Amino acid sequence: MTEPRDTDPSSVRKNTPGRGVRPEATAIDPAAPDEFGLVQVWWGDGKGKTTAALGMGFRAAGHGYRVHMLQFMKGGADSVEAVRGEYNAIAAMPGFSYENLGHYGWAGLKDGSDDADHAKQADAGLARAKELVAGSANADLTEPLDPDGDPEDGVHFLILDEILYAVAMGLLDEADVLELVEEKPENLELVLTGSHDDPTYLHDVADLVTNVRKVKHPIDSGQRARRGTEY
Repeated sequence: MTEPRDTDPSSVRKNTPGRGVRPEATAIDPAAPDEFGLVQVWWGDGKGKTTAALGMGFRAAGHGYRVHMLQFMKGGADSVEAVRGEYNAIAAMPGFSYENLGHYGWAGLKDGSDDADHAKQADAGLARAKELVAGSANADLTEPLDPDGDPEDGVHFLILDEILYAVAMGLLDEADVLELVEEKPENLELVLTGSHDDPTYLHDVADLVTNVRKVKHPIDSGQRARRGTEY
């Protein structure tokens, strides 16, 4: 039997986030997370995988944690302008950095890009990801990190954006990504995104697996990528 809820106003305030006080923005000072260390996997045919990862990245950076995003395969296409809204926002955010190892076009499509170049970029991305994970393993992630420090010197939160697509398209091996995850230091929060195919090879090592499912998407009716929502 469920116990009745305490509706006393003072109890309600106490059990409300912020104890009934509206949260306000405060200065961002370097800090270290108390409970990081999980592996998150975001996949599916729906829009929002990178968006979710970025949202968490900004939230972490807002607490003063060191965040870095390494993007695979996101080089661009004719439907996307050179500017990226997320890059501008990251540049303005203390403690958040990014790098892109993408290449024009999309692997496997007749868009003028070379699949060999895509494979080369994916291999370079994997090597860089290993460097970033190793750097975090050598850092003390229980302590604040320099928000302007090089990411290879350690980060609290690492996003490997579109790495799962690289595997699904045969540019990277499942075993290599699995090994990378298993080498992750205990306190590093690791987020992997991409792929319309379920990355079952990661189920046993991941703490969170989210399928972002498409119900309806404007691209199916010919809508091109829009500035401010897709880039």
